[in-house]
Amino acid sequence: MATLALEGFRWHGLGPLDLSIPAGTCVAVAGSSGTGKTLLLRAVADLDPHEGTARLDGVACASLPAPLWRRRVTYVPAESRWWATRVAAHFRAPAAPALAARLARLGLPATALDWEVARLSTGERQRLGLARALEGEPGALLLDEPTANLDAGSAARVEAEVAADRAGNGTAVLWVAHDAALARRVAVRRLCIADGRVFEEADPCR
Repeated sequence: MATLALEGFRWHGLGPLDLSIPAGTCVAVAGSSGTGKTLLLRAVADLDPHEGTARLDGVACASLPAPLWRRRVTYVPAESRWWATRVAAHFRAPAAPALAARLARLGLPATALDWEVARLSTGERQRLGLARALEGEPGALLLDEPTANLDAGSAARVEAEVAADRAGNGTAVLWVAHDAALARRVAVRRLCIADGRVFEEADPCR
């Protein structure tokens, strides 16, 4: 179980941000479109340039090869990338019972692994992208509006699965969410990006 910590963190001209997300907790980030929420997640995942320090369990991002950092601090974009024809090819252990159980909790049949990626709906892609990220058991999870294209039932399943992972594996979560009610449900702390600054609880985002 590890804490995700940002110290003097700057990205794309935004910041600085000092933030600590203890193991098993979630911090939500709000803000209008174009304010830099997704760019923050990408910078923390070391996909975009940044200044300052990001640490997981005291280990600095700069001290690790980028692929190893991204396995430990996993970014789940709003639109996950797919490179093979069938879903199963994107999972490390597609035959594992644990994966079938996770898919069921997310409202997907085990046979979804046999589907062609081209036939997936946006919502199915989102849930499968989350399942793929969780399979790697990251220490921190960076979620970019993972319920934005889901109906209420599927969204609730995603919230429950992330909560279970936080409780069971101690995953630290940074969750970009436009919905204030969702942010209150999933997070113990809420931030807002507005006017190039980061606010706590943040009136500018109401």
